[in-house]
Parts: sequence; C-alpha cells; structure tokens
Amino acid sequence: MTPDDPTDDRTDPDGPADPRAWAFATRAIHAGQDPLATTGDVVVPIHQTSTYAQDGVGGLRQGYEYSRSANPTRTALETCLASLEGGAPGTGLAFASGLAAEDTVLRALCAPGDHVVLADDAYGGTYRLLSGVAQRWGLDHGTALLGDLDAVAAAVTDRTRLVWCETPTNPLLGVADIAGLAELAHASGALLVVDNTFASPSLQQPLSLGADVVVHSTTKYLGGHSDVVGGAVVARDPEVVERLRYHQNAMGAIPGPFDCWLVLRGAKTLDVRMDRHCDNAQVVADTLAEHPAVAQVLHPGRADHPGFDLARRQMRRPGGMVSVRLRGGEEAALRLCERTRLFTLAESLGGVESLIEHPARMTHASAAGSALEVPSDLVRLSVGIEAVEDLLVDLDRALT
Repeated sequence: MTPDDPTDDRTDPDGPADPRAWAFATRAIHAGQDPLATTGDVVVPIHQTSTYAQDGVGGLRQGYEYSRSANPTRTALETCLASLEGGAPGTGLAFASGLAAEDTVLRALCAPGDHVVLADDAYGGTYRLLSGVAQRWGLDHGTALLGDLDAVAAAVTDRTRLVWCETPTNPLLGVADIAGLAELAHASGALLVVDNTFASPSLQQPLSLGADVVVHSTTKYLGGHSDVVGGAVVARDPEVVERLRYHQNAMGAIPGPFDCWLVLRGAKTLDVRMDRHCDNAQVVADTLAEHPAVAQVLHPGRADHPGFDLARRQMRRPGGMVSVRLRGGEEAALRLCERTRLFTLAESLGGVESLIEHPARMTHASAAGSALEVPSDLVRLSVGIEAVEDLLVDLDRALT
C-alpha cells in the first residue's frame, strides 16, 4: 500500500469493492486493511521503521521515504478513519494526540488576526490551546452558546475563519445543530470544525451534515482501551486536506506505528462497543435521575435534555457519557469521585472501563475564572461496558 493508493499492494488485482458501499461495522474492520499480497497478513503489520531504502536518488518505493511524512501502518489508519467519517479516500490524517490534531487545524487554516468562535462549554484543553498558545501568535477567539444559532451569529465577525463545535459538548453534554452551524459558518465565509470525540463516527458523522473538518481524540472511543494517545482529522475539501497534510509533515506531531496499530485495533470493535456504552449510559442516567442526592442529570438520551430531539435527528444513539450535578454541591461531588470502586477516578473517557472525574478540578481546571468555567458540583461519568447492575450498585453505594 502507498500513501496515494492504499490498495496498491493487495491480493485482488482489480482492487476491493468500494469501501464506501460497505456498512460502518464492515468498514471499521476492512477499510485500508486488506491482507498484503506479499505475506497475507490479516492484521496490518506494525511498520516499525524511521526511513525507507530508495531505488536511486528520489526513487521511492511505493511512495515512502521517511516515517514523519508517511508510514504504511499510519496510511492504513488514515484510510480507515476517512472511511468511518464518510470522507473521500485520502482525506484522513492521524496525529500524536487530539490536541496535536487541533493545533494543526488552527495553524493550517488560520493566520494572525483571524478569529475563532468556540463553544462556551468546550473542552478545557481546547480553550487552553486557544487562550494560552494560539492567542500569543495573534489568533483571536470568542465564545457562544452553540445550541443557539442567533448567539453564534452574533459572535461571528468579519475576521472569523472557524466555528469550532463540540457536540455533545465536554462536560455539559450540550447538543448543537451541525447542519445549522454549517449553513451559518459558510454564509459568513468561515469553516465549521466539529470535534466528534464524544459521539465517535459510530454515532454521528458531521461531514454528512455539512461540516468541513472533523477532529478526534482517538485516545477515547476510537482507541477504546485506555492504552494509546492519538488524534485524527478528516476534511471535506481537497485543498484543505493538502494544507493540513503539509502542516502535519512540517510540524511533525505524528503518531508512531505502534500507536496507529493500537487505534486500528480499537476501531475494529467500535460499533459493538458503542452500543454497549449507550445501553449502559442510558440505564445509569435514568437511575441517577431518581436518586435523592442528584440534582440534575445531563444526558442527550433523556427526554428532559434540551437537545433530546436534535440528538435523535443527527445521532444514531446518544452516547456513553453522563454528567450529574449533586445537591450537596462541590463537597458532595468530590466525595462521590472518591468513593466509587468500579468507576475509576481518572481523566480521559471512552475506554471499556468506567471512569469518573471532577471536571472543575481536573480536565477543565484551565477554564477556571473564564466564561467556560465548569460548575463545581458537576461530576462526569464515562460509562464503560461492564455489567450495568454492578455499575449501579457502585454509584448508589458511593452516593449514600
């Protein structure tokens, strides 16, 4: 396989059937991953090499020269990622982390003096990147409630180049209208970037709804096993893809071949894992809503969520994340985080194991004192795929 044609070294001389015609679960297992013609490997090999022998000066073998620029294992992952997000072949790029992916998008698509509209409850790391890094080289930003299109329109300026959307948001699980935001952004000459980490491509595909660029922390649901850090970008416009690919190579924040292999392995089971995550999260959310210690449950799968109807329209299912606000305030939230046993107190999300965290003091501490500050009584749950009855017992014991 090569960076330009991942099917070049495959067993079928006519090439496989167009992967875009396959169902999602099939693409997750096969897109970019057909057995090699040389050895018949069913699983993509880990090409643990930094450089490649050339057939004369400039004579590249199947397009590879140096693994910062391209690596066969990374090519397989990037091919799979593009397919899962509904992108055209060659439109996926893999990165060393989700924030490395975001940084590349900002630097490739913006210039000093430009402006970005960000959700007013965005991930703290994204806010830190914009406020603590990008702002220093001249990129301005403002915030808006992305669930309110009028508020977004008011936040857009003639310098706005990107509208940056998370849906569902981290950690308040707000739901934004991707199609509506795309129309608004395009009317203003801006691009819509959607962080699809919480939903994963199994539940939501923003490009099909009008988004221009999709970003992921592949550390989360795509990897799925809490054993790899990575990021991804899939873009619609070939010119945007080329700008991103140039910066990917020039900046060098790429994943190693073993990290790519781990994400590929996780992606194979993404669809079946997401169904179990969703099943468990729905039961947890509905049960906690009846608990006397809980003041509010935030989950797009509940009819009392303001984005319930929108989530049903643009998501296959509402996801595996649940946030709760406790009647006892911050003290009660901290106590819950410290008392669970199956819900491990840790940052991150999307693994097979359940995690619990206090966003105000952990993942979103960088947003303290800003417009994105998180309520101190909020606890975020990443509901895993354990037996749900055990998770319910664990939460009830910790809340009592």
